[in-house]
Amino acid sequence: MSETNDAVAEVWDDWQDAVNMTPAELEKWLATDESRSVGQGEGESTGHRSGRRIVEIQRTNKTDLTDDDAAHMRKVVGYVARHSAQRPDGDVTDTRWRWSLMNWGHDPLK
Repeated sequence: MSETNDAVAEVWDDWQDAVNMTPAELEKWLATDESRSVGQGEGESTGHRSGRRIVEIQRTNKTDLTDDDAAHMRKVVGYVARHSAQRPDGDVTDTRWRWSLMNWGHDPLK
């Protein structure tokens, strides 16, 4: 068994805190119209594409993750932290704010 990549080890705990959706939950969410309706970018949004990458990372053994995976993990942690700080008032159940976070693997209602 190989040792965990140092870059992965540095971001691992923050990643575990930020990504609170299982791969199955995230895949189910990414298949919805709501998921596809939010985000930036031409065609598939940046967040939606990130969600697919998150599922791949979650399904990869920790020891097999690469520096590129660690970089994406850091990007996800940063996005979730920044976007969470912008929480709107009131019920966020059916909001674009929540949907955007869910594309990045974080359901703020969990």
